[in-house]
Amino acid sequence: MTTLNKDILLLAYANGFFPMPHPQTEEICWFNPDPRAIIPLERFHLSRSLKRSLRRYQFVPTIDQCFTRVMQECAARQETWINNEIEAAYHELHIAGHAHSLEVWQDNNLVGGLYGVALGRAFFAESKFHRVTDASKAAVYFLTEHLKMQNFQLLEVQFLTPHLSRLGAIEIPASEYQKLLKDAIAQSADFTEFRYQSPWLTKEKP
Repeated sequence: MTTLNKDILLLAYANGFFPMPHPQTEEICWFNPDPRAIIPLERFHLSRSLKRSLRRYQFVPTIDQCFTRVMQECAARQETWINNEIEAAYHELHIAGHAHSLEVWQDNNLVGGLYGVALGRAFFAESKFHRVTDASKAAVYFLTEHLKMQNFQLLEVQFLTPHLSRLGAIEIPASEYQKLLKDAIAQSADFTEFRYQSPWLTKEKP
């Protein structure tokens, strides 16, 4: 059985695949869905309820402040595909500069976040979590704003769900996804430079 590592992961993402362990055997399986779900960066749906949450909860975003903890929080649910092998491989990818976390803070407490993989101008979102209402939605919103500022072209979210659809995700044929992927990874972008400043923060108590 092949051991998952950063080189295998980078090759997989560059060719449209992502891993998940089998729920019974935990053997790594590879997926290349058709259709594929993406969130067009200019089409993120910022609902009125999410706007209210951003103002009310005064979420503060950061990147790469606690990657391991974000992965652990994403895995801390009754059913999870994030096993020890997945966690170790993505930690290796994080050290190599390709796996990243986006954290959402409230009063210096980690209340939400997500992690994923950056390759060229593509970002592949893997998992998210929340400990406060709408904190995971806020994480996706902050991610799209950050990716736009850094000239990313593609935000991949694997499978379309009703939740992601409400945020603006759509399905596209695998053939179209491969074209977008090829173009995005052929160019360069810097995920680590975080210039986004939330316009929802106020000096007054929400």
